[in-house]
Amino acid sequence: MSFGETTTNELHYQVMWNRLISVVEEQALTLVRTAFSTSVREAGDLSAGVFDVQGRMVAQAVTGTPGHVNTMAAAVTHFINDIGPERIYPGDVYITNDPWKGTGHLHDITVTTPVFVGENLIAFFASTAHVVDIGGRGYGPDAREVYEEGIRIPIMKWVERGVLNEDLVNIVKNNVREEDQVVGDIHGLAASNETGRRRLLAMLDEFKMADLRDLAEFIFDRTRTATMAALEHVPKGDYENTMQVDGYNDTITLAVNVTVSDDGMHADFTGTSSLSPFGVNVPLRYAEAYFTYGMLVALAPELPNNYASLLPFTVSAPPGVILNAQDPDPVAVRHVFGHFVTDLCLGAVAQALPEVIPAEGAGALWNFQASARSADPETLLPPIEMLMFNSGGTGARPTLDGLTATAFPSGVRTMSAEATEQVGPIIIWRKEIRENSGGEGKQRGGLGQVIEIGPTDGYLFEFGAMFDRVENPARGRQGGGDGAPGAVYLDDGSPFSPKGKQTVSADRRLILELPGGGGFGDPADRDPDAVANDEVQGYIS
Repeated sequence: MSFGETTTNELHYQVMWNRLISVVEEQALTLVRTAFSTSVREAGDLSAGVFDVQGRMVAQAVTGTPGHVNTMAAAVTHFINDIGPERIYPGDVYITNDPWKGTGHLHDITVTTPVFVGENLIAFFASTAHVVDIGGRGYGPDAREVYEEGIRIPIMKWVERGVLNEDLVNIVKNNVREEDQVVGDIHGLAASNETGRRRLLAMLDEFKMADLRDLAEFIFDRTRTATMAALEHVPKGDYENTMQVDGYNDTITLAVNVTVSDDGMHADFTGTSSLSPFGVNVPLRYAEAYFTYGMLVALAPELPNNYASLLPFTVSAPPGVILNAQDPDPVAVRHVFGHFVTDLCLGAVAQALPEVIPAEGAGALWNFQASARSADPETLLPPIEMLMFNSGGTGARPTLDGLTATAFPSGVRTMSAEATEQVGPIIIWRKEIRENSGGEGKQRGGLGQVIEIGPTDGYLFEFGAMFDRVENPARGRQGGGDGAPGAVYLDDGSPFSPKGKQTVSADRRLILELPGGGGFGDPADRDPDAVANDEVQGYIS
């Protein structure tokens, strides 16, 4: 089959593009089905995609998060360069969790698999997943260097020509607390890539194609045209914004200048606070991922993510600021400030698009990461690592209320109480919508939630808190009220720090009051019927 420039042949390419999306979606679902960690299985904290031989992302699965997808988009070129083109063989599988060559912290493992037709390399599949434990201090912000945060796997071969690297497997097993979960998740990542590889080869055979080159160029060309067309709706110029967030002991200022030009959009984070001594710093590539995501969802939400749609968006930051962490800065909970980058940058372009950009939301996930340990030191109970993702409310939109207990911009799904209780000695006593937490406005901010959690079966929790918007709530827009700030405390009223390692004893429960999103527009303009419905639903008192 030959393909030219006729409309009929373009339709052939479009059919194959859609087929390619189904291939990477099956790749992602294979990972969900084979994953050991609840963060992947229940929340979808992953990414999956197919890349050309240059390492350019051709298509990605809808299942996944922007922090993974948009950072993984740059990772495959690192794999190609570090492995070396002359050492890439059929049957290989490569691995890393390097924060600066992967997706921003050690808890994310990226696996890449080359695809060959005969002896010809034609593509790569890559996937990423968050694992529950990677050794070191455990998931939390207390480390002072990346070396303390866990085992760091450089780009290397997990499998070479079909032979598993048993030495690497043994090293990983002996450096993590949950060896079955971690090694199982790595095998799940490799299995998802293998599913993609097989489906791609079947697709190429069906369409009588030797490789992906022509299809990739078609996808890049159409995507680039559509992306630049979407950017034309933003007037050229410079737009600035700042945001105050809680930080670790000290308030942090995030600053951005967004430049819109004929070439695309550039975000410069000069003016942002200096690096923290704690593990809340953000590799620049992760900040770029959430800047790009924010601009695409605001301007072109129907566009696919690939090399061409990401290309017009660039970032910069001086060394030494919290959004440009350098090796070996600690970065374990880089998601906290990284998630705020979306609202930070949307707030800048709100000056140009006031009827498009929503109010600020809760932003960062409120991750519950606990190490369950014996409450009685004389009783030998097995240690268990547990992870649960929770979300506050999103900001109100210009024509719609904000979304309640919804992860934006991370996009992970809510993890059910039942699934969480299955993996360890934990009881979720309460999980309910938080009344009055959404900011007032013509459109109301999304509500947060209240979660009450406690250990059981003779355990206590060693708990790495990583919460924000306790001191600095989400701001409303165009006259809308701020969302409610978050709160963290024990059931006896004892205060609990929003960040850092602490203990929840066997007889206590931890209460999390998640923040709400800001409102949009004058509250006096809210539809009385909407107010009445809020009262009936228990959203407001």
